Amino acid sequence: MTTSYSISELANEFAVTTRTIRFYEEKGLLSPRRESNRRIYSATDRTRLRLILRGKRLGFSLDESAEIVMMYGTSGNNWKQLEKLLSRIREKQEDLKRQQQDLDVMLLDLKDAEKKCNAAMSEIDPANSKRVKVS
Repeated sequence: MTTSYSISELANEFAVTTRTIRFYEEKGLLSPRRESNRRIYSATDRTRLRLILRGKRLGFSLDESAEIVMMYGTSGNNWKQLEKLLSRIREKQEDLKRQQQDLDVMLLDLKDAEKKCNAAMSEIDPANSKRVKVS
């Protein structure tokens, strides 16, 4: 017996809107069969949606997720898909580490600017400068 899902069932299960699911369908990532005006999604579509949303949570672009998702269900084992996913994960980790370093530098710069502002205000009006210090 083949398991099938309506668009509402998938939307509820994955906490997304039906519009989101239709968007992924328009992009060619999901391909439900049609019965009149109803979309009927297969177990493969469900898995693809899960992979797309996982990619989104991991910070992948839709194109990056699509590249991996489109490998799903190809003949043979999923070695290439896993290899590609691993490569994307490592790239994303490196991107995030660079962003984290940039944020650390920015936070230090802001802390320094805050200290300088507080020092300048203290010189201008020592009595009122105590009220504006935030850290």
